[in-house]
Amino acid sequence: MATRTDLTLVDTNVLVFSFYQDRPEHRACAALRDRAQQDDAALCIAPQNVAEFYAVVTNPRRVSAPFTASDALTEIEKLLSLPGLTLLSVPPDAVQRLADLLRRRPVTGHKVYDLQLIATMLGNGVRRIYTHNTSDFTPFAELEVLTPPEPAAAEPMSGGPDAPVA
Repeated sequence: MATRTDLTLVDTNVLVFSFYQDRPEHRACAALRDRAQQDDAALCIAPQNVAEFYAVVTNPRRVSAPFTASDALTEIEKLLSLPGLTLLSVPPDAVQRLADLLRRRPVTGHKVYDLQLIATMLGNGVRRIYTHNTSDFTPFAELEVLTPPEPAAAEPMSGGPDAPVA
C-alpha cells in the first residue's frame, strides 16, 4: 500500500468528468478512476470531494444528466470501495492550516473550498493533485498539480454500466 506522501488526490471535477461521456476530459478521467481498481494506484480523495461530487452530480444546473440521490450515493459507495482509492481524514489542524493558507492567498467566495482541500491534503502529507482546475492550485508551490493523463489507445475505459451522457 502507498504511504501518504505517495498518494495523489483526485479532485472533484475529475471524479465528475469520469461519469460524463460527452465531456472532452471523460476518457482520461475514467481511465484514472479505473486505475483505482488496482491496490497500488496510490490515489485518494477527501470527505470534501465526496460532498462536492454529490452536490454536482445531483444538480440539474451543473450537469445535463443529474443522478438521483440514490444513484449518487451508490456511485459514492462504489468509489469508496475501490482498493486503490484512499479516503483521507480531516486532520485536527485543518482549520489552522486553512487560516494560514488564507493569509498567504486571501481568496473570496467559493474559492475558499480549494484552500480547504489543500489544508486537508497537506495535513495528510499529500502533495499531488489531479485536477482540471489547475489555476486554482498552481499558486501553491508545495503542490504538484497534474491533469489526468490520456490513456493509451488500447486501454479499456469504463463509464460505468449506466453512465449518463452529459
